Amino acid sequence: MLRKLGLAYFVAFALLLTHVEAQQKRSLNHSDYDGWESLRSERITKNGQWVLYQIAPQEGDGRVEILPYDSPNNKFIVPRASSVQFTPDDAFAVGKILPEEDTVRMLKLKKAKKDEMPSDSLFIYEMSSGELEKFPKVKSFDTPSEKGSWIAIHFEKEKPKKKEEADSTAKAEKPKKTDGTKLLVRSLDGSKSYEFERVKSFGFAPNGDFLQFVLAEEDTLDNASIHILDLESGEDKLIHEGMTSYKSNRFSPQSKYLAFLTSDDSAKAEKPYYQLQLYDVQSGSLKQLADESTEGILAEGRISENGSLKFSENENRLFFGTAPEYVDYPYEKDTTILDDERPSLDIWGWQDDDIQPMQLKQKSREESRSYLATIDLASGKVAQLETQDLEDVRLENKVTKEFGLGTSNAPYKRNYSWDIQIGRDIYLVDFNDGSRKLIEKEASGYPSISPAGKYVYWYASRDSAWVAYDISAEKRIELTKDLEIDFFDELHDSPSLPGGYGNGGWLDEDEAILIYDRFDIWKIDPKNPSGAVSITGGTGRSSNTVFRVENLDRDILSIDPDSPVILSAFNEMNKESGFYSTFVKSSSSPEKLIMTPNRYYSLNKAKNSDHATIRRMTYVENPDLYLTGLEFKSLEKVSNLNPQQSSINWGTAELVSYNTTDGDPLQGILFKPENFDPNKKYPMMVYFYERSSDGLYSYRTPAPSASTINIPYFVSNEYLVFVPDIKYELGLPGPSAFNCIIPGVQAVVSKGFVDEDNMAIQGQSWGGYQVAYLITQTNMFKAAGAGAPVVNMTSAYGGIRWGTGMSRMFQYEQTQSRIGGTLWQKPLYYIENSPLFFMDRVNTPVLIMHNDEDGAVPWYQGIEMFMALKRLDKPAWLLQYNGEDHNLRQRRNRKDLSMRLSQFFDHYLKGAPAPLWMTEGLPAVEKGKTLKYELSN
Repeated sequence: MLRKLGLAYFVAFALLLTHVEAQQKRSLNHSDYDGWESLRSERITKNGQWVLYQIAPQEGDGRVEILPYDSPNNKFIVPRASSVQFTPDDAFAVGKILPEEDTVRMLKLKKAKKDEMPSDSLFIYEMSSGELEKFPKVKSFDTPSEKGSWIAIHFEKEKPKKKEEADSTAKAEKPKKTDGTKLLVRSLDGSKSYEFERVKSFGFAPNGDFLQFVLAEEDTLDNASIHILDLESGEDKLIHEGMTSYKSNRFSPQSKYLAFLTSDDSAKAEKPYYQLQLYDVQSGSLKQLADESTEGILAEGRISENGSLKFSENENRLFFGTAPEYVDYPYEKDTTILDDERPSLDIWGWQDDDIQPMQLKQKSREESRSYLATIDLASGKVAQLETQDLEDVRLENKVTKEFGLGTSNAPYKRNYSWDIQIGRDIYLVDFNDGSRKLIEKEASGYPSISPAGKYVYWYASRDSAWVAYDISAEKRIELTKDLEIDFFDELHDSPSLPGGYGNGGWLDEDEAILIYDRFDIWKIDPKNPSGAVSITGGTGRSSNTVFRVENLDRDILSIDPDSPVILSAFNEMNKESGFYSTFVKSSSSPEKLIMTPNRYYSLNKAKNSDHATIRRMTYVENPDLYLTGLEFKSLEKVSNLNPQQSSINWGTAELVSYNTTDGDPLQGILFKPENFDPNKKYPMMVYFYERSSDGLYSYRTPAPSASTINIPYFVSNEYLVFVPDIKYELGLPGPSAFNCIIPGVQAVVSKGFVDEDNMAIQGQSWGGYQVAYLITQTNMFKAAGAGAPVVNMTSAYGGIRWGTGMSRMFQYEQTQSRIGGTLWQKPLYYIENSPLFFMDRVNTPVLIMHNDEDGAVPWYQGIEMFMALKRLDKPAWLLQYNGEDHNLRQRRNRKDLSMRLSQFFDHYLKGAPAPLWMTEGLPAVEKGKTLKYELSN
């Protein structure tokens, strides 16, 4: 008994110490954001022996850490490094070193000129010896993609040299009229090197044996030449010269050929013409493949400078772009008309496929559009694959087939202004002659070709099923329609067609495809779809665990049925995640490798080893990098992000389960301060969008707000933050939000530690709409924050999403706003779900943010809300950030919003004095002169 009492006292004492320690920690403040670090760009060598990653603060100088897999404590740190990569031989790490941010900032304050600013450097680190080399003033660099131990370093243009200082009449040397600079090509160990001046562009052959580069003439922009350097012998071969432009230079996969475009038109020419050239690296022969006169290219067309060049894997075929012939418009060139005599307008035509705002957004893309063509390198025959009526023919990443997949939505495009689910016609396109075969008309999906080329397959959203097309048999196959399982999104709750869950790839030789349902993975043979087998044995659905295939090698296009498959796993109920293993031949439960209360992501396996890296996190645990193997028997943490967090009153995240007013079960996340005392009453922020509870174990980074409250900041400053899930009933988005959010809040309040007189809500965009709706329905919140809120669906319905130029109609008829009909079909639904019509009910002070270049929600929606509340004499403030989009892009504005959000909610929920911007406003005559952060007396 005494031993039990002793243990109880010990546990109680330990908990007390933990609580006291938490009480002594400080709260987050807005100045903490700049130094908060993130990890990015992790790499592992092909042999699995070395790992690197970049750690960067939000402002300031970052670093790259390079370490051996077997002794990760032996780190080599490169300050300010960026764009770091391992070389193909796994022997070196190379990357840029950026200038010190403080230095750059000071020079900017001094209004330094561009050529007075510091430049990037380059480093080469040899892992085996630990030797480090640096090169100053580097513009760019490159290494071979597949093999080879070489690097090419392109330097910045040198500043003009001055004559002797003693000469009082000295003038800076006039720079040469050229856009080329010095290129250093050297072996990574430094044993061989070559230098070239006036280099404009360059690139290695995949096999690492050759380098192509373009030289500019010394004193003109209208003459250049293209060369190939044999890296072993050092021989510089001149391939072609005398042209104005050499571009789109591309080696073939086995480095047999170099293809490129040439033009002899002036660099200032508005309508240049290009020729397609091919150089045989082995024989040294050069020939022109095509120009505007070549038979087979686009009718009345030309070679496009905007189309990229690509070889087939067998190097028998080259793909390139064409474009329509230039059009001369007499009115445009009429020199008898003054500019101020020319009208400027947009004409909207009811018969146009795309409305004018979309056309204007896509104008530069359409002006530079190219149409895919191909040439048989043996016969020289050209086949035009894309045309104006078939604008999309997709190529594989590595082209191995003699046909491609073409899609066209041209017959249905006019409806896209209000129907974003228009169909597309699917074609097989023959690379030999460009002929097309229609295999599906008005398909409701995005097709792909199976790796072995036997099938075309897609998820048909109109049928809520997967289908395939057997190319040789020329027949459509229903893959899942007759299976007694749903393959569409079971949680879909908008008027649009539900999407599928995706697929895990094909088995070798197209033997079967792996298709996902909500939880499990199904192996389906297109020749016998009814014989489908769950390779996860139904374990996913029975345990609420989502299984998905991990693709550990992007170069492997299909799955070996005799090799084990790694599956990611996520439990929808408790939000744990991990990995399992199975075989595609199996129909039993997969083997659990690891499953913990964390979120795992970015599994990165070495190409030639089972060594791997992975990221892991929780709300408390930073998303650090770990070393592991494919059995996950151990995870060794190698990075150490944000050690300062240990001195800060952080917080915890826990699931809250509750029922909607209709009795449906939902979940939410409750965030509590680390020094939480269940005997205290805490103010509570409620933030929401749609469904967020799956992010229970996601780390939330302290950062300036782009639009929504920063959860760690408020939690650290002793707020509770609750994030409820929301499910929607079609036609009733506002009432649905109320029926889900309010019961969730009440469930948390019932726990006894919420100061229910001091609760607030905040949301952005769709969340902002729901905030606006809720404050017309309840007075339970003391304050509210609504970012970019749609308050009047009747006016917003006819508006434009200025970021894309699209009409907003689809949003109400098909997607997020969930009305499910036009304004004239369901006028009452639009009115009843629009907060503006009920603003007289609002008794909650509200802070609105809506910016004048919002590309998603019309800016006038925020104005409509503000003006209604102002007229009704309700407390309201509108923050309008000039030149800003839907979410703030500029960090200076994000910092400002963070300060105003915290001051606003601190005033209403904690009784802090109001800042002057709330009590006095910010008059236009004081704009830019003061921020009015000061607190009133």
